[in-house]
Amino acid sequence: MAYRRGESPCQVAQAIRVHCSVTSLRAQRLARGLTLKEVADGLNTLGKGRADSPRVDGDQLGHWETGRHQPRPATVGLLCEYYGCGSQDLGYGPAAVAIQVSSSAAVLVDPLVAPPTSLGPGVAGTFEQQVDAARRSVDRTLAVGTVSATQLDLLDEQVLWAREQYVYTPPAPMIAVLLGHLSEVEDLAVDRQPAAVQVRLSELTAMLATLIADALMKLGQLPRSQSWYATARNAADDSGNTEVRARVRAQAAMLPFYYGPLEAAVSLSREARIICRGRPSATTAFASAAEARALAKLGDVEGADAALRHATAAFEQSKAGGSTENDAFAFPERRFRLYESGTLTALGRTDQARRVQEAALRLYPTKTGIDPALLGFEKAICLAHEGNPVKACELASITFLRIAPEHRTPIVEQRAREVIGALPSDAQRGRAARQLHEILGCPPG
Repeated sequence: MAYRRGESPCQVAQAIRVHCSVTSLRAQRLARGLTLKEVADGLNTLGKGRADSPRVDGDQLGHWETGRHQPRPATVGLLCEYYGCGSQDLGYGPAAVAIQVSSSAAVLVDPLVAPPTSLGPGVAGTFEQQVDAARRSVDRTLAVGTVSATQLDLLDEQVLWAREQYVYTPPAPMIAVLLGHLSEVEDLAVDRQPAAVQVRLSELTAMLATLIADALMKLGQLPRSQSWYATARNAADDSGNTEVRARVRAQAAMLPFYYGPLEAAVSLSREARIICRGRPSATTAFASAAEARALAKLGDVEGADAALRHATAAFEQSKAGGSTENDAFAFPERRFRLYESGTLTALGRTDQARRVQEAALRLYPTKTGIDPALLGFEKAICLAHEGNPVKACELASITFLRIAPEHRTPIVEQRAREVIGALPSDAQRGRAARQLHEILGCPPG
Protein backbone atom coordinates (compact mmCIF):
# COMPACT_ATOMS: atom_id res chain seq x y z
CA MET A 1 0.00 0.00 0.00
CA ALA A 2 2.88 2.35 0.70
CA TYR A 3 4.14 1.91 -2.84
CA ARG A 4 0.66 2.59 -4.21
CA ARG A 5 0.74 5.90 -2.35
CA GLY A 6 3.92 6.76 -4.22
CA GLU A 7 6.35 6.28 -1.34
CA SER A 8 9.93 5.37 -2.27
CA PRO A 9 11.72 2.26 -0.95
CA CYS A 10 13.74 4.48 1.39
CA GLN A 11 10.56 5.97 2.86
CA VAL A 12 9.10 2.49 3.33
CA ALA A 13 12.35 1.38 4.95
CA GLN A 14 12.22 4.33 7.34
CA ALA A 15 8.69 3.31 8.39
CA ILE A 16 9.75 -0.31 8.87
CA ARG A 17 12.75 0.77 10.97
CA VAL A 18 10.57 2.88 13.28
CA HIS A 19 7.66 0.49 13.69
CA CYS A 20 9.55 -2.82 13.73
CA SER A 21 12.60 -1.70 15.73
CA VAL A 22 15.10 -3.09 13.23
CA THR A 23 18.32 -1.54 11.96
CA SER A 24 18.24 0.75 8.94
CA LEU A 25 20.21 -1.79 6.90
CA ARG A 26 17.71 -4.57 7.56
CA ALA A 27 14.80 -2.20 6.91
CA GLN A 28 16.16 -1.44 3.42
CA ARG A 29 16.12 -5.13 2.55
CA LEU A 30 12.68 -5.75 4.05
CA ALA A 31 11.26 -2.74 2.22
CA ARG A 32 12.16 -4.44 -1.04
CA GLY A 33 10.88 -7.88 -0.01
CA LEU A 34 14.25 -9.56 -0.49
CA THR A 35 15.80 -12.50 1.35
CA LEU A 36 19.33 -12.47 2.78
CA LYS A 37 20.48 -14.83 0.04
CA GLU A 38 18.98 -12.71 -2.74
CA VAL A 39 20.76 -9.59 -1.51
CA ALA A 40 24.03 -11.47 -0.99
CA ASP A 41 23.87 -12.84 -4.54
CA GLY A 42 23.06 -9.37 -5.87
CA LEU A 43 25.99 -7.80 -4.05
CA ASN A 44 28.38 -10.46 -5.34
CA THR A 45 27.17 -9.90 -8.90
CA LEU A 46 27.45 -6.12 -8.54
CA GLY A 47 30.96 -6.29 -7.10
CA LYS A 48 32.27 -8.91 -9.50
CA GLY A 49 35.66 -7.91 -10.86
CA ARG A 50 36.23 -5.12 -8.32
CA ALA A 51 39.39 -5.52 -6.31
CA ASP A 52 37.96 -4.09 -3.06
CA SER A 53 34.56 -5.85 -3.20
CA PRO A 54 33.89 -8.42 -0.46
CA ARG A 55 32.55 -11.92 -1.00
CA VAL A 56 29.16 -11.80 0.74
CA ASP A 57 26.92 -14.63 1.98
CA GLY A 58 23.58 -14.56 3.78
CA ASP A 59 25.10 -15.16 7.21
CA GLN A 60 27.57 -12.30 6.84
CA LEU A 61 24.83 -9.94 5.68
CA GLY A 62 22.73 -11.01 8.66
CA HIS A 63 25.59 -10.10 11.00
CA TRP A 64 25.81 -6.64 9.42
CA GLU A 65 22.06 -6.18 9.74
CA THR A 66 22.04 -7.03 13.44
CA GLY A 67 25.14 -5.02 14.28
CA ARG A 68 27.25 -8.02 15.26
CA HIS A 69 29.85 -7.04 12.65
CA GLN A 70 30.51 -3.79 10.82
CA PRO A 71 31.15 -3.69 7.03
CA ARG A 72 34.25 -1.96 5.66
CA PRO A 73 33.81 1.46 4.00
CA ALA A 74 34.15 -0.13 0.54
CA THR A 75 31.37 -2.58 1.45
CA VAL A 76 29.14 0.28 2.64
CA GLY A 77 29.63 1.90 -0.76
CA LEU A 78 28.62 -1.34 -2.49
CA LEU A 79 25.51 -1.59 -0.30
CA CYS A 80 24.59 2.02 -1.16
CA GLU A 81 24.97 1.29 -4.85
CA TYR A 82 22.88 -1.88 -4.60
CA TYR A 83 20.04 -0.26 -2.68
CA GLY A 84 20.30 3.06 -4.55
CA CYS A 85 20.53 5.15 -1.40
CA GLY A 86 23.04 7.05 0.74
CA SER A 87 25.06 5.69 3.64
CA GLN A 88 22.85 7.52 6.13
CA ASP A 89 19.85 5.59 4.76
CA LEU A 90 21.68 2.41 5.72
CA GLY A 91 22.33 3.65 9.23
CA TYR A 92 26.00 4.45 8.83
CA GLY A 93 25.94 8.22 8.18
CA PRO A 94 29.42 9.45 7.44
CA ALA A 95 30.48 6.87 10.05
CA ALA A 96 28.90 5.02 12.92
CA VAL A 97 29.71 6.61 16.25
CA ALA A 98 30.64 4.65 19.35
CA ILE A 99 29.47 6.34 22.56
CA GLN A 100 31.43 5.34 25.63
CA VAL A 101 29.01 4.16 28.29
CA SER A 102 31.58 2.86 30.73
CA SER A 103 35.18 1.80 30.75
CA SER A 104 34.22 -1.68 29.54
CA ALA A 105 31.21 -1.23 27.22
CA ALA A 106 30.21 0.82 24.20
CA VAL A 107 26.90 1.26 22.40
CA LEU A 108 26.85 1.61 18.64
CA VAL A 109 24.48 4.41 17.69
CA ASP A 110 22.55 4.47 14.45
CA PRO A 111 22.71 8.14 13.27
CA LEU A 112 19.07 7.94 12.19
CA VAL A 113 18.05 7.07 15.74
CA ALA A 114 20.05 9.68 17.61
CA PRO A 115 22.54 12.26 16.31
CA PRO A 116 26.18 11.62 17.21
CA THR A 117 27.21 13.76 20.14
CA SER A 118 30.03 13.83 22.63
CA LEU A 119 30.00 13.83 26.38
CA GLY A 120 31.55 17.27 26.51
CA PRO A 121 30.31 19.40 29.41
CA GLY A 122 27.90 22.22 28.76
CA VAL A 123 26.25 20.70 25.66
CA ALA A 124 22.49 20.82 26.33
CA GLY A 125 20.59 17.54 25.89
CA THR A 126 23.65 15.44 25.13
CA PHE A 127 23.34 13.09 28.11
CA GLU A 128 19.61 12.57 27.57
CA GLN A 129 20.13 11.83 23.88
CA GLN A 130 22.80 9.28 24.66
CA VAL A 131 20.64 7.58 27.28
CA ASP A 132 17.74 7.39 24.81
CA ALA A 133 20.04 6.09 22.07
CA ALA A 134 21.35 3.36 24.38
CA ARG A 135 17.80 2.30 25.26
CA ARG A 136 16.78 2.13 21.59
CA SER A 137 19.86 0.06 20.84
CA VAL A 138 18.91 -2.41 23.57
CA ASP A 139 15.33 -2.52 22.27
CA ARG A 140 16.61 -3.35 18.81
CA THR A 141 18.79 -6.13 20.21
CA LEU A 142 15.80 -7.61 22.05
CA ALA A 143 13.74 -7.47 18.87
CA VAL A 144 16.36 -9.22 16.76
CA GLY A 145 15.34 -12.76 15.84
CA THR A 146 15.99 -15.03 12.91
CA VAL A 147 12.91 -17.23 13.32
CA SER A 148 9.67 -16.19 11.71
CA ALA A 149 6.26 -17.45 12.79
CA THR A 150 6.08 -19.44 9.57
CA GLN A 151 9.41 -21.16 10.27
CA LEU A 152 8.28 -22.09 13.76
CA ASP A 153 4.99 -23.48 12.45
CA LEU A 154 6.86 -25.58 9.88
CA LEU A 155 9.18 -26.92 12.57
CA ASP A 156 6.18 -27.83 14.71
CA GLU A 157 4.65 -29.69 11.78
CA GLN A 158 7.88 -31.58 11.08
CA VAL A 159 8.31 -32.63 14.70
CA LEU A 160 4.65 -33.68 14.96
CA TRP A 161 5.09 -35.76 11.80
CA ALA A 162 8.18 -37.38 13.34
CA ARG A 163 6.24 -38.15 16.53
CA GLU A 164 3.57 -39.88 14.45
CA GLN A 165 6.10 -41.80 12.34
CA TYR A 166 7.92 -42.91 15.49
CA VAL A 167 4.95 -45.02 16.60
CA TYR A 168 5.58 -47.64 13.88
CA THR A 169 8.97 -46.86 12.28
CA PRO A 170 11.99 -49.02 13.26
CA PRO A 171 14.41 -47.16 15.56
CA ALA A 172 17.53 -47.19 13.35
CA PRO A 173 16.11 -45.23 10.37
CA MET A 174 14.04 -43.10 12.73
CA ILE A 175 17.15 -41.80 14.49
CA ALA A 176 18.44 -40.37 11.20
CA VAL A 177 15.15 -38.49 10.69
CA LEU A 178 15.15 -37.16 14.25
CA LEU A 179 18.76 -35.98 14.03
CA GLY A 180 17.91 -34.05 10.86
CA HIS A 181 15.06 -32.21 12.57
CA LEU A 182 17.18 -31.57 15.66
CA SER A 183 19.91 -30.00 13.51
CA GLU A 184 17.38 -27.51 12.11
CA VAL A 185 16.16 -26.60 15.59
CA GLU A 186 19.72 -26.22 16.88
CA ASP A 187 20.70 -23.94 13.98
CA LEU A 188 17.93 -21.55 15.01
CA ALA A 189 18.50 -21.86 18.76
CA VAL A 190 22.16 -20.78 18.62
CA ASP A 191 21.13 -17.22 17.72
CA ARG A 192 19.43 -15.03 20.24
CA GLN A 193 15.65 -15.31 19.86
CA PRO A 194 12.71 -13.64 21.60
CA ALA A 195 11.85 -15.46 24.82
CA ALA A 196 8.66 -17.06 23.48
CA VAL A 197 10.51 -18.44 20.44
CA GLN A 198 13.41 -19.71 22.55
CA VAL A 199 10.99 -21.53 24.85
CA ARG A 200 9.37 -23.27 21.90
CA LEU A 201 12.74 -24.26 20.45
CA SER A 202 13.73 -25.74 23.81
CA GLU A 203 10.47 -27.70 23.90
CA LEU A 204 11.11 -29.09 20.42
CA THR A 205 14.69 -29.97 21.41
CA ALA A 206 13.40 -31.85 24.47
CA MET A 207 10.89 -33.84 22.40
CA LEU A 208 13.38 -34.80 19.70
CA ALA A 209 16.11 -35.68 22.22
CA THR A 210 13.64 -37.87 24.13
CA LEU A 211 12.69 -39.82 21.01
CA ILE A 212 16.37 -40.25 20.07
CA ALA A 213 17.09 -41.55 23.59
CA ASP A 214 14.16 -43.97 23.39
CA ALA A 215 15.27 -45.24 19.97
CA LEU A 216 18.82 -45.78 21.25
CA MET A 217 17.41 -47.69 24.22
CA LYS A 218 15.53 -49.99 21.84
CA LEU A 219 18.77 -50.61 19.97
CA GLY A 220 20.60 -51.49 23.19
CA GLN A 221 22.83 -48.37 23.08
CA LEU A 222 22.38 -47.81 26.80
CA PRO A 223 25.13 -45.26 27.66
CA ARG A 224 24.18 -43.13 24.66
CA SER A 225 20.51 -43.41 25.53
CA GLN A 226 21.20 -42.26 29.07
CA SER A 227 23.18 -39.26 27.79
CA TRP A 228 20.40 -38.26 25.40
CA TYR A 229 17.81 -38.52 28.17
CA ALA A 230 19.97 -36.13 30.22
CA THR A 231 20.07 -33.73 27.26
CA ALA A 232 16.30 -33.99 26.95
CA ARG A 233 15.84 -33.12 30.62
CA ASN A 234 18.16 -30.11 30.27
CA ALA A 235 16.18 -28.83 27.29
CA ALA A 236 12.86 -29.43 29.04
CA ASP A 237 14.02 -27.55 32.14
CA ASP A 238 15.29 -24.73 29.92
CA SER A 239 11.83 -24.41 28.37
CA GLY A 240 10.15 -24.07 31.77
CA ASN A 241 7.14 -25.99 30.42
CA THR A 242 5.83 -28.12 33.31
CA GLU A 243 4.15 -30.66 31.03
CA VAL A 244 7.29 -31.20 28.95
CA ARG A 245 9.53 -31.41 32.04
CA ALA A 246 7.32 -34.10 33.55
CA ARG A 247 6.86 -35.99 30.29
CA VAL A 248 10.59 -36.26 29.60
CA ARG A 249 11.25 -37.68 33.07
CA ALA A 250 8.43 -40.22 32.81
CA GLN A 251 9.79 -41.37 29.48
CA ALA A 252 13.35 -41.49 30.84
CA ALA A 253 12.12 -43.94 33.51
CA MET A 254 11.80 -46.58 30.76
CA LEU A 255 15.58 -47.07 30.57
CA PRO A 256 16.07 -48.18 34.20
CA PHE A 257 12.75 -50.07 34.10
CA TYR A 258 14.02 -52.39 31.37
CA TYR A 259 17.71 -52.43 32.24
CA GLY A 260 17.87 -51.38 35.92
CA PRO A 261 18.17 -50.19 38.52
CA LEU A 262 14.41 -50.29 39.14
CA GLU A 263 14.77 -47.77 41.98
CA ALA A 264 15.84 -45.17 39.40
CA ALA A 265 12.70 -45.89 37.37
CA VAL A 266 10.57 -45.28 40.46
CA SER A 267 12.45 -42.08 41.27
CA LEU A 268 12.12 -40.60 37.76
CA SER A 269 8.44 -41.45 37.35
CA ARG A 270 7.66 -40.18 40.84
CA GLU A 271 9.52 -36.93 40.12
CA ALA A 272 7.44 -36.56 36.95
CA ARG A 273 4.23 -37.08 38.94
CA ILE A 274 5.28 -34.48 41.52
CA ILE A 275 6.06 -31.94 38.78
CA CYS A 276 2.48 -32.41 37.52
CA ARG A 277 1.29 -31.26 40.98
CA GLY A 278 -1.71 -33.54 41.03
CA ARG A 279 -3.34 -32.03 37.95
CA PRO A 280 -5.26 -34.72 36.04
CA SER A 281 -3.57 -34.95 32.66
CA ALA A 282 -2.24 -37.53 30.24
CA THR A 283 1.26 -36.93 31.61
CA THR A 284 0.08 -37.45 35.20
CA ALA A 285 -1.53 -40.73 34.16
CA PHE A 286 1.63 -41.77 32.29
CA ALA A 287 3.96 -40.93 35.20
CA SER A 288 1.76 -42.72 37.76
CA ALA A 289 1.35 -45.80 35.54
CA ALA A 290 5.12 -45.96 35.02
CA GLU A 291 5.64 -45.66 38.77
CA ALA A 292 3.11 -48.44 39.44
CA ARG A 293 4.78 -50.80 36.95
CA ALA A 294 8.24 -50.23 38.45
CA LEU A 295 7.01 -50.63 42.04
CA ALA A 296 5.22 -53.85 41.11
CA LYS A 297 8.42 -55.25 39.64
CA LEU A 298 10.20 -54.34 42.90
CA GLY A 299 7.55 -56.28 44.83
CA ASP A 300 6.01 -53.22 46.51
CA VAL A 301 2.37 -54.35 46.31
CA GLU A 302 0.88 -51.53 48.36
CA GLY A 303 2.82 -48.83 46.54
CA ALA A 304 2.02 -50.30 43.13
CA ASP A 305 -1.70 -50.48 43.92
CA ALA A 306 -1.75 -46.86 45.11
CA ALA A 307 0.12 -45.62 42.05
CA LEU A 308 -2.16 -47.60 39.70
CA ARG A 309 -5.27 -46.14 41.36
CA HIS A 310 -3.81 -42.66 40.92
CA ALA A 311 -3.01 -43.41 37.28
CA THR A 312 -6.52 -44.68 36.60
CA ALA A 313 -8.14 -41.62 38.18
CA ALA A 314 -5.88 -39.23 36.28
CA PHE A 315 -6.48 -41.07 33.00
CA GLU A 316 -10.27 -41.00 33.40
CA GLN A 317 -10.46 -37.39 34.58
CA SER A 318 -8.15 -36.08 31.86
CA LYS A 319 -9.97 -38.01 29.11
CA ALA A 320 -6.51 -38.90 27.81
CA GLY A 321 -7.99 -41.85 25.94
CA GLY A 322 -9.47 -39.45 23.40
CA SER A 323 -6.06 -37.96 22.51
CA THR A 324 -4.33 -38.55 19.20
CA GLU A 325 -3.32 -42.19 19.19
CA ASN A 326 -0.67 -42.01 16.48
CA ASP A 327 1.66 -39.78 18.45
CA ALA A 328 4.65 -40.95 20.45
CA PHE A 329 3.92 -38.25 23.04
CA ALA A 330 0.24 -39.17 23.44
CA PHE A 331 -1.02 -41.56 26.11
CA PRO A 332 -4.06 -43.28 24.56
CA GLU A 333 -5.97 -46.09 26.21
CA ARG A 334 -3.93 -48.83 24.56
CA ARG A 335 -0.71 -47.50 26.15
CA PHE A 336 -2.41 -47.10 29.52
CA ARG A 337 -3.55 -50.74 29.29
CA LEU A 338 0.02 -51.79 28.42
CA TYR A 339 1.31 -50.24 31.65
CA GLU A 340 -1.62 -51.65 33.61
CA SER A 341 -0.83 -55.09 32.19
CA GLY A 342 2.81 -54.75 33.23
CA THR A 343 1.78 -53.87 36.78
CA LEU A 344 -0.73 -56.73 37.15
CA THR A 345 1.66 -59.24 35.54
CA ALA A 346 4.49 -58.30 37.91
CA LEU A 347 2.10 -58.62 40.87
CA GLY A 348 1.12 -62.13 39.73
CA ARG A 349 -2.54 -61.26 39.14
CA THR A 350 -2.71 -63.29 35.97
CA ASP A 351 -6.49 -63.37 35.47
CA GLN A 352 -6.77 -59.58 35.70
CA ALA A 353 -3.67 -59.10 33.59
CA ARG A 354 -5.00 -61.38 30.84
CA ARG A 355 -8.26 -59.41 30.59
CA VAL A 356 -6.32 -56.14 30.33
CA GLN A 357 -3.97 -57.62 27.71
CA GLU A 358 -6.84 -58.76 25.51
CA ALA A 359 -8.54 -55.37 25.82
CA ALA A 360 -5.31 -53.58 24.92
CA LEU A 361 -4.54 -55.78 21.88
CA ARG A 362 -7.96 -54.99 20.40
CA LEU A 363 -7.04 -51.28 20.38
CA TYR A 364 -3.85 -51.54 18.31
CA PRO A 365 -3.99 -50.83 14.58
CA THR A 366 -2.38 -53.12 12.00
CA LYS A 367 0.50 -50.71 11.43
CA THR A 368 2.20 -50.24 14.76
CA GLY A 369 5.43 -50.80 16.68
CA ILE A 370 6.50 -53.36 19.27
CA ASP A 371 3.86 -52.74 21.96
CA PRO A 372 1.63 -55.69 20.90
CA ALA A 373 4.69 -57.94 21.12
CA LEU A 374 5.41 -56.66 24.62
CA LEU A 375 1.85 -57.59 25.58
CA GLY A 376 2.43 -61.03 24.06
CA PHE A 377 5.50 -61.55 26.22
CA GLU A 378 3.51 -60.51 29.29
CA LYS A 379 0.87 -63.11 28.41
CA ALA A 380 3.69 -65.64 28.27
CA ILE A 381 4.98 -64.51 31.69
CA CYS A 382 1.46 -65.02 33.07
CA LEU A 383 1.52 -68.62 31.74
CA ALA A 384 4.89 -69.10 33.44
CA HIS A 385 3.46 -67.84 36.74
CA GLU A 386 0.57 -70.29 36.36
CA GLY A 387 3.00 -73.20 36.07
CA ASN A 388 2.78 -73.80 32.32
CA PRO A 389 6.38 -73.35 31.11
CA VAL A 390 5.97 -75.11 27.75
CA LYS A 391 3.07 -72.93 26.61
CA ALA A 392 4.87 -69.86 27.97
CA CYS A 393 7.95 -70.54 25.85
CA GLU A 394 5.87 -71.45 22.79
CA LEU A 395 3.90 -68.19 23.01
CA ALA A 396 7.10 -66.17 23.51
CA SER A 397 8.67 -67.87 20.47
CA ILE A 398 5.64 -67.21 18.26
CA THR A 399 5.46 -63.61 19.45
CA PHE A 400 9.12 -63.01 18.70
CA LEU A 401 9.01 -64.60 15.23
CA ARG A 402 5.98 -62.51 14.25
CA ILE A 403 7.89 -59.28 14.83
CA ALA A 404 9.24 -57.70 11.65
CA PRO A 405 13.04 -58.27 11.53
CA GLU A 406 13.78 -54.51 11.60
CA HIS A 407 11.88 -54.26 14.90
CA ARG A 408 13.68 -57.19 16.55
CA THR A 409 15.93 -54.97 18.59
CA PRO A 410 17.78 -55.78 21.84
CA ILE A 411 14.92 -54.46 23.96
CA VAL A 412 12.57 -57.03 22.40
CA GLU A 413 15.09 -59.80 23.06
CA GLN A 414 15.46 -58.54 26.64
CA ARG A 415 11.70 -58.78 27.19
CA ALA A 416 11.55 -62.25 25.65
CA ARG A 417 14.34 -63.46 27.94
CA GLU A 418 12.28 -62.27 30.92
CA VAL A 419 9.85 -65.06 30.03
CA ILE A 420 12.63 -67.59 30.61
CA GLY A 421 13.53 -65.81 33.85
CA ALA A 422 9.94 -66.19 35.06
CA LEU A 423 10.07 -70.00 34.69
CA PRO A 424 10.88 -72.32 37.61
CA SER A 425 14.60 -73.05 37.78
CA ASP A 426 14.26 -76.62 36.48
CA ALA A 427 12.08 -75.49 33.55
CA GLN A 428 14.71 -72.90 32.56
CA ARG A 429 16.91 -75.83 31.54
CA GLY A 430 14.11 -77.67 29.75
CA ARG A 431 13.63 -78.27 26.03
CA ALA A 432 11.08 -75.46 25.51
CA ALA A 433 13.37 -72.89 27.16
CA ARG A 434 16.34 -74.10 25.10
CA GLN A 435 14.35 -73.73 21.89
CA LEU A 436 13.38 -70.19 22.87
CA HIS A 437 17.06 -69.41 23.56
CA GLU A 438 17.97 -70.71 20.10
CA ILE A 439 15.31 -68.59 18.41
CA LEU A 440 16.48 -65.49 20.24
CA GLY A 441 20.03 -66.21 19.10
CA CYS A 442 19.09 -66.42 15.41
CA PRO A 443 20.01 -63.48 13.16
CA PRO A 444 17.09 -61.25 12.03
CA GLY A 445 15.14 -62.70 9.09
